[in-house]
Formats: sequence, structure tokens, C-alpha cells
Amino acid sequence: MDHRIILFRGMNTGGVRAPVAEQRAMAAEMGLGNPRTLLASGNLVVESGRDPARLEGEVEAAMEARFSLKVAAMVRTPADWKALIAANPFMTEAAAEPSKVLAMVMKAGIKAGAVDGCRVLAEGGERVEAVGDVLYFWFPNGQGQSAIFKKATPRLLGMGTGRNWNTVLKLGAMVGLSPD
Repeated sequence: MDHRIILFRGMNTGGVRAPVAEQRAMAAEMGLGNPRTLLASGNLVVESGRDPARLEGEVEAAMEARFSLKVAAMVRTPADWKALIAANPFMTEAAAEPSKVLAMVMKAGIKAGAVDGCRVLAEGGERVEAVGDVLYFWFPNGQGQSAIFKKATPRLLGMGTGRNWNTVLKLGAMVGLSPD
């Protein structure tokens, strides 16, 4: 059985709450094997051979039915996650300050003009790059202080959810990827 990494957008922010124990129970009831969560911020890892796109819809429907939450889910395979890690254009920064590098996994691609829009907002050495369906950010002064972070909404970027590099690597370890 293969793994699936399930990322929820906006979990435990703005009043969006679903206890992790209940998320694991929901996954088990859906027939997903060995459900595990990382932190309380919308990271669920399961064993499943289901198609990621199909599983996204199933998980979103289950979240709405169980918790009355309309949250976007992004599902990735270990191969997808390995490629995401390898493509990071900010590897030097991630090695030195992993909490200041963010990978934003997009649900249906990156909106046209998103990278340029973020670059206009960038200040203090902030950088953004797009690789495939992932936006990578370098926030040298921290994400919370960033104009990009404050203004880059789904209207600008497309629907996605970000994880700092520490979380990216922990999720990779949960699906058997070794840090290189």
C-alpha cells in the first residue's frame, strides 16, 4: 500500500477547527489505512492506493459531512513529495533557516501573474519562485511580517496551502522519504 499526504487549507485558523483525533477517525472510516496527523495544522498522512484527485474530493466531502467544514484538500503521493523537496530553489536558505522557507502546494495550478504579483509585494530580500504546481517562498524576516503573506490571497495565487520547510521534511519522513 502506498501513502498519501493530505494537506488541508486553513485548518486551525480563523475558527476552522477539526480535532486531529477526529480527522484520524474520519480517515479510518473512509477505509484509509494507518491515519496519522502532524501538528494540529491540517496535515494527515494515510496509506491508500486511491487516485489523489479522487481522494481530494472524497476527503473534502467527508470533512463537510463530519465537521460541517468546507475546506480544500490537496493530496500528494510520496513521489510528488520527493519531487517537491528536490525542486526547492531555496535549498541553501532552507538548510540554514527552514522555518523561513515555505512551499505552497496548489490545488489546481498557479494563477497567471501570481509570481509577478508576489514579487511586486516582496520587500527585505523576500523571494518567490514557481516550480510545477508549487510556489516556493523565502521570508528572511519571517512569514508573519511579510506583505506577500498578508496580501497574497487565493484571488492572486490560486487555491493552495503552505507548509514551512520543517513541516515539509517531517511529512516526507512520515511517508518514508529520507533527507538527502
